[in-house]
Amino acid sequence: MNESYQNKRFRRSGSDRYLAGVCGGIAEFLNIDSTIVRLAFVVLTALGFSGVFVYILAWLIMPAENEKRSLLEQIIRNFQGKPSEN
Repeated sequence: MNESYQNKRFRRSGSDRYLAGVCGGIAEFLNIDSTIVRLAFVVLTALGFSGVFVYILAWLIMPAENEKRSLLEQIIRNFQGKPSEN
């Protein structure tokens, strides 16, 4: 396999973002234009599928590009009383 493919991480984008960087991160991971990913979320939402729910879920699960842990993992660690390391 290509070495750069093996080093790819599924993370929210810090530079290509409108809200939380989810679409930009997905686009960077798949190596496609982020506009295509954004349009897919709009189409899913317009067709009655829960594009907004999927976006929020991805925002919670995907860590930001400069963080080790996702937002959901940080919330769970705080709830458990463990230190939240970024």
